[in-house]
Amino acid sequence: MYPMQAVSAGPFWSNGPSPGAFYNFPGFHAGNAAVSAKSETPGEYGTQRSYTPVTTGTSVIGLKFANGVVIAADKLVSYGSLARFHDVDRVYKINDKTIIGIGGDFADFQYIKRHIDQKVVDDMCLADKNELKPKSLYNWLTRVMYNRRCDFKPLYLDIVVGGMQDGEPFLGHVNLRGRAYTSNVVATGYGTHLALPLLREYSENPTAYAGLDKQKASELTRSVMEVLWYRDCRSDPKYSQAVCTTDGVQVDANCFVKQNWNLATMIKGY
Repeated sequence: MYPMQAVSAGPFWSNGPSPGAFYNFPGFHAGNAAVSAKSETPGEYGTQRSYTPVTTGTSVIGLKFANGVVIAADKLVSYGSLARFHDVDRVYKINDKTIIGIGGDFADFQYIKRHIDQKVVDDMCLADKNELKPKSLYNWLTRVMYNRRCDFKPLYLDIVVGGMQDGEPFLGHVNLRGRAYTSNVVATGYGTHLALPLLREYSENPTAYAGLDKQKASELTRSVMEVLWYRDCRSDPKYSQAVCTTDGVQVDANCFVKQNWNLATMIKGY
């Protein structure tokens, strides 16, 4: 028999996590727990974390139509209650199959966007004709957001993921707690109260939904963004829109809602 000191178990598998360990989560350093624990050691006043996002974006809306998906969000990022940055895109093309829109803390989105971009670069380097699909990105984001929430370090984001997968449109929503759902229509922030009722007039009407093509979906999106501009004090008339179909992705970053303030002259005190 061999002495017990001479017997050593090898790794469970190469380049993979140990059993029960987390894997592929941004900010997690496998095999370097001592360094991570040291960096997280509370100081004199304990570990301080922000529970009040500073630079934030408001509503994002998403809509599935007959053969595609459209996601739109205005271009304003507010610094607290100050309308500070008026030309910031919050709708992005990930690849020819996937688009994404974000609301919430913009700094947290910049953090997670770097990891998403790296995934796209990795797919390009492999050159195996596989791309990041919308359902894959959606599922990965649910795990990341829930993992950060369980660590009491949430990413203060409302994320809308859309795209085409296997010839079918896909639309989903993930929030800072990792709560996720898929639907024909999605809205975040103030748009949950104002945009969803307008969008559901089409999505829950089989006849209207069947005739909803790309042009009609864009017109519906424009009317919804106009309502949000009138009612949401954190919104802006300029907005970005991304449309994903089987032909690819089109991003229009120079959309502008129509404005009609004639009714304001009849309001007392105007």
